Amino acid sequence: MTADALAHIPAAGPEARRRFLLAGGALGLAGLLPRIAAAQGGGWPAKSVRFVVPFAPGGSSEIVARSTAAELSNTLGQSVFVDNKPGAAGNIAMSEVARSDDQHTIILGHIGTLAVNPFIFDKLPYEANKDFKPVSLLAKVPSLYVVHPDVPARNLTEFIAYAKSKPGKLSYGSAGNGSAGHLAFEYLKVTSGVFMLHVPYRGTGPMLTDLLSGRLDASAIGAAAIIPFIKSGKVRCIATGSAKRLPQLPDVPTVAEQGYPGFEMTQWYGMLAPASMAPANVAKLSTETMKAVRAPAALERLRGDAAEAIGGTPEQFAQFIALEQERWKKVIARANIKPD
Repeated sequence: MTADALAHIPAAGPEARRRFLLAGGALGLAGLLPRIAAAQGGGWPAKSVRFVVPFAPGGSSEIVARSTAAELSNTLGQSVFVDNKPGAAGNIAMSEVARSDDQHTIILGHIGTLAVNPFIFDKLPYEANKDFKPVSLLAKVPSLYVVHPDVPARNLTEFIAYAKSKPGKLSYGSAGNGSAGHLAFEYLKVTSGVFMLHVPYRGTGPMLTDLLSGRLDASAIGAAAIIPFIKSGKVRCIATGSAKRLPQLPDVPTVAEQGYPGFEMTQWYGMLAPASMAPANVAKLSTETMKAVRAPAALERLRGDAAEAIGGTPEQFAQFIALEQERWKKVIARANIKPD
């Protein structure tokens, strides 16, 4: 209660003054209750939720994020908007969100930022396992190996033979150092014994522009982003990184089918919250995200782009991240992958 208010307390007896002060205190407490409830998750979200994507528009990350955000806006009752923040293999966005404490900022977790960057960079501006709280695994997207139509290879076997005849003369592009496409092609190079030049870009969109124009020979891209260009004939798919053939591309064999048994390369995307987010808010976000990912409209949208909707609890996502880190740490060491 302010000094001005105290000055206007009626000059009555002690009992009247006591009742007046109690009434004022009750009013003050009533004003605080909504803020206390919001902090504890009862009124969360109290405003629009910012869903940061650490890559440029145009890739699988964009498709998964916007599909999830559209449904999550309905389940949360507040707008969820996607904010693309590309740069430094996702490190810029991850660092920014790690420091966020507004309770309304989340980020798209990714194989690159969570399972690759911790092992290829000497120092990161964030700690993958400490600065974030896993919310839910959203989707998995198989990597597709594609070439420009001018490359004289109809399948992976022919492409490997062609690349070996021109060691170091062919180039492949990726969305950036440590991106899923970078990892996918390096994995193929180690497995097949070919040597090609890596050209990193600031996102799938600009890389795809150069691939379509013929300035790049090949790339490994998430199915969701590249299937339309395959079907239009602008690029040729020589293999899928999936465990089995895709319904959308039934005539394209997997890498494993073409002489490399056990080979599988799948990108994955999940939702993370800053470590500062209240546990109740994370719990609510996880529950509503699982509903959003499995909503009929989201399932149809993702299935059309060859993406597999997952969903799951924070605990399940945390376990998945740990397994992926263990897996790719070994691959990175074997391939000697370094940031360019």
